[in-house]
Amino acid sequence: MRVLLTGGAGFIGTNLVYYLLEKDNDDEIVCLDSLTYAGCRENLDRACGDKRFHFVKGSITDRDLVNRLFEKERFDSVLHLAAESHVDRSIENPGSFVTTNIFGTQVLLDACRKFGIKRFHQVSTDEVYGDLTLDRPDLLFTEKTPLCPSSPYSASKASADLLAMAYHRTFGLPVTISRCSNNYGPYQFPEKLIPRMIDLARKDKPLTLYGKGDNVRDWLHVLDHCAAIDLIASKGKEGEVYNIGGNNERRNLDVAKIILKELGKDESNIVFVKDRPGHDLRYAIDATKIRTQLGWRPTFCFETGIKSTIEWYVNNDKWWKCVTSNNEMEARTV
Repeated sequence: MRVLLTGGAGFIGTNLVYYLLEKDNDDEIVCLDSLTYAGCRENLDRACGDKRFHFVKGSITDRDLVNRLFEKERFDSVLHLAAESHVDRSIENPGSFVTTNIFGTQVLLDACRKFGIKRFHQVSTDEVYGDLTLDRPDLLFTEKTPLCPSSPYSASKASADLLAMAYHRTFGLPVTISRCSNNYGPYQFPEKLIPRMIDLARKDKPLTLYGKGDNVRDWLHVLDHCAAIDLIASKGKEGEVYNIGGNNERRNLDVAKIILKELGKDESNIVFVKDRPGHDLRYAIDATKIRTQLGWRPTFCFETGIKSTIEWYVNNDKWWKCVTSNNEMEARTV
């Protein structure tokens, strides 16, 4: 099998590259990544020593490049992870999200039609469903939940999902989609909640949280997500959506407190700031479908997973220096 993995120098992509390589098979992986601010080429240094892995710098919006790559490599499948993904940035600059997440996806879908593939797997997000109320813990997102995105980011991902499904129905393209809850683990760019809180706590700087920190997210370890992607791409039914959730709902405030406790810091460092526009209240996934139909279950519990994640960031100062500068991250709130 020859696999195109887009966005492989990012957080989930990096972990997925290593997950696939550790399966000890003959599959060849070509990673296409434009190395924007959140993509780190050095994340893949170990992978580049494996003859089954090849890295190509380029954008999914570059139709000529994508077509040349498909013609040369003759891919069997595509794992599509490349995306602009930070909500705050989508509020500041919606256009870049439309270009990458919608047009870039269309470029890939067209190449898949032209050259033929066995599977196009679209990695999406639970944010396409909008949000749930805080006073109804019984409510969960299912694959039948209507799409109701709140931000330009989630709207662009919902659009890409609909486009992929339209290509399946209209052109018979073998498409699957996964929608996942919030991921945590190694290699996550420090604008996201958990690495951001770890970074600030280690520097004894204020941990800024939107509103009162009551927003709830369902946390899933990235390696559990990787296992689900691999399973859906190989055994999932064409034309189907699969929700992936960790069943680990936590308030942003509670996550910040856990990190401070693990690092021996005081909770007085938490500072609340004005909420961002359209901030979703709660995400919660019903993963019954993937569990019953494909046999997937998460293996990490949040209590141990978050501890190992904190340890990874504490022990990888070289990575911190590689992916970002302190100046850019200073002004960001989560």
